[in-house]
Amino acid sequence: MYIDLLIQLKNAQAARKEWIKLPYSNLGLAIFELLLRYGFVSSVQKKGRMPKRIIEVHLKYADKEGKIRGIKIVTKPSVKVYKGYRELRPVRQGYGISVVSTSEGLMTGDEARKKKVGGQVLFEIW
Repeated sequence: MYIDLLIQLKNAQAARKEWIKLPYSNLGLAIFELLLRYGFVSSVQKKGRMPKRIIEVHLKYADKEGKIRGIKIVTKPSVKVYKGYRELRPVRQGYGISVVSTSEGLMTGDEARKKKVGGQVLFEIW
C-alpha cells in the first residue's frame, strides 16, 4: 500500500540515507514520479523483472536537511476522503502539494483544480 511506501521514504530521509529500495506497485511508481516532478526526490528507477521488481528512489537534500518536511495521510484504509475540485485547497500556503487520485490518473490538487476534476485525496506532503 502507498502509505507504507511514504512512511519508509520519510524514515529513510530522517536517517539521512542516500537511496532506498521499495517493493514495486503501479500506484507507488506513479506517486514517486509525481514527487520527482515536484522536486521532493532526485531520481526514481524501476528495476528488476516481474517477481522481484523494485523501485529505487534517490533522496534529495538541501543544506543537510531533507526536502520532505512532513507528510499527512488523508485517506486511510478505514476512511476514504473524496473532494470535488472546488474543495481542493493549497497545502501550507502553497509550499506543499496534495496528491489526488482522479478518473484521469494521479495528479496534484492544483492540477485537478485546473482540469476541474475531483477525486480521492490520498495524502499531503510539504
